[in-house]
Amino acid sequence: MASTLNPNLLLAIPLAPLAGSLIAGLFGKQVGRAGAHTVTILGVLVAFVLSVMTFIDVMNGASFNATVYEWARIGELKLEIGFLVDTLTVTMMCVVTSVSLMVHIYTIGYMAEDPGYQRFFSYISLFTFSMLMLVMSNNFLQLFFGWEAVGLVSYLLIGFWYTRPTAIYANMKAFLVNRVGDFGFLLGIGLLLAFTGTLNYGEVFAKANDVAALSFPGTDWRLITVACICLFIGAMGKSAQFPLHVWLPDSMEGPTPISALIHAATMVTAGIFMVSRMSPLFELSDTALSFITIIGAITALFMGFLGMIQNDIKRVVAYSTLSQLGYMTVALGVSAYPVAIFHLMTHAFFKALLFLGAGSVIIGMHHDQDMRNMGGLWKYMPITWITSLLGSLALIGTPFFSGFYSKDSIIEAVAASHLPGSGFAYFAVVASVFVTAFYSFRMYFLVFHGKERFGQAHHDHHDAHHEEEEDSHGEHHGLAPGQKPHESPAVVTIPLILLAIPSVIIGAIAIAPMLFGNFFKQGVAFKDVIFIGENHPAMEELGHEFHGWVAMALHSFGTLPIALSALGIVLAAFFYLKRPDIPEALKNKFSGIYKLLDNKYYMDKINEVVFAKGALKIGRGLWKAGDQGLIDGAVVNGSARLVGWFAGVIRFVQSGYIYHYAFAMIIGMLGLLTLFVTLNGK
Repeated sequence: MASTLNPNLLLAIPLAPLAGSLIAGLFGKQVGRAGAHTVTILGVLVAFVLSVMTFIDVMNGASFNATVYEWARIGELKLEIGFLVDTLTVTMMCVVTSVSLMVHIYTIGYMAEDPGYQRFFSYISLFTFSMLMLVMSNNFLQLFFGWEAVGLVSYLLIGFWYTRPTAIYANMKAFLVNRVGDFGFLLGIGLLLAFTGTLNYGEVFAKANDVAALSFPGTDWRLITVACICLFIGAMGKSAQFPLHVWLPDSMEGPTPISALIHAATMVTAGIFMVSRMSPLFELSDTALSFITIIGAITALFMGFLGMIQNDIKRVVAYSTLSQLGYMTVALGVSAYPVAIFHLMTHAFFKALLFLGAGSVIIGMHHDQDMRNMGGLWKYMPITWITSLLGSLALIGTPFFSGFYSKDSIIEAVAASHLPGSGFAYFAVVASVFVTAFYSFRMYFLVFHGKERFGQAHHDHHDAHHEEEEDSHGEHHGLAPGQKPHESPAVVTIPLILLAIPSVIIGAIAIAPMLFGNFFKQGVAFKDVIFIGENHPAMEELGHEFHGWVAMALHSFGTLPIALSALGIVLAAFFYLKRPDIPEALKNKFSGIYKLLDNKYYMDKINEVVFAKGALKIGRGLWKAGDQGLIDGAVVNGSARLVGWFAGVIRFVQSGYIYHYAFAMIIGMLGLLTLFVTLNGK
């Protein structure tokens, strides 16, 4: 087996989806709907097959870390396109391409009647290309390109239905919030470039200890801490961590397939991947790791609370995504990087399954997304019902399901950590187990069981966040009286079945090699870098307690997390199947808390008043004083007025009479003679 991978084969992986995107986008009318989905699916299929082949080669010891193209050279600084392919990279490549392939196939059914069919396929294929460029990069320049490209395409996809004001608001909100995070990300890259003189990962890591010995100029802060926190602020925006999480729930305004692709498996996990890739830097700063741990814990717990009161089926899954991203971030903070990537992988499958399952329900309900108008769907949509159940069981961490192995490992890793903030993080991730089980099965019971509430005149169930009654094309939402739901076509249900399989089994298969084997020790391009945090004990203690996937699952039945998970399911069943009057009574009794949750902790209001209006006032002040006063008033108009005044004075001596000009010449000569005599006299 060759020790170095073929660069041409690696190039084909991101370029295949790009080619499909260009054909569908530029020649959509010529190739038609069938042509658009054929070329894009073929491109992603090629990328998936090549990713699997690369995965096998890397498992056999191959790797790649080299420049593919040198774009420019500025002094000693090289701006390059290059690939770094190791076990971390191929894991992300396989996750991105496999989920993307399922989403592409699913989209054929979901978007069948949409007039923007070709445009949508072009966008999602372009997104796949951007994400692959991000995870395959070996330098900060290409990483930043992929980082911004996925942000741009997500903007296009969230606002895909551009006739909806709510969609336009949501995509602008996502774009602006991500720019806040990206500013911090750019500062972090700039600091590393300034003090290492390079953008290449390997060269930066080689100088990491030297950077760790430096202080941030003018302060007592460690430079490595400032750089790592700046990098993580970028991850906070992209991976929707508190307080930069506000864009993700509103992004549900886009079509459901992009919710699965962008907000479950790929874009929002870019921040988790980036911190894992930069682990040699983050390991040198306990302060940065504690900051990451606390932010992740806040996100995991408090975003889960918001999922408990949502009525839009997609928003429940969206807040679930926020909470699970918090889990991954906590794992990063306690130096359990392999556990974070493990949960990223398992979460990608079961969360994509839940999003696509929600989309299947929306199709069956004729685009009604309000769970209060559902109930009893299991009889009409059996495949969607069973696959959604499997996804929910994986999400809540049911033993033997994939989510159990990754989530339980995170809880154990946090318990083993001694970093400041780990105590609060442990409480947050354990409490989130109950919260996750409650809102997941609240959704499951409201949608698939209980009384049938569809096909009736809708009550006053209006969600301020999206238009329930009519879609962007003026079609009525919801089933008419007497109508019954129906199972989605095979092009929708087959991806559900294919995603359900890894949602059940991938955790048991992958836990031993990924967490306790040589998965992250062999095939890593930087042989001198320990990917597993050597300065922190979490992974080592986890290894001592692991005795196989069966023993781990059996042992869990007597633990607190499983008891809390079971309590959440039982309570959800009691509240929403037996006594639906109790949730309404609790809502009225604790109206203040409900109002706080319904307004999402007033974060949108705070952003609007403090930042949006503050920025507006600053902008208007700069416009009035800077643009109108200084630039237009003093520089532009002032210089014009000065020239006009000078021209007005000069005009008087330009009379056209010869004797005026002769007189001016005589006066000028007298002046020069006087000056000459005065100077010589001195």
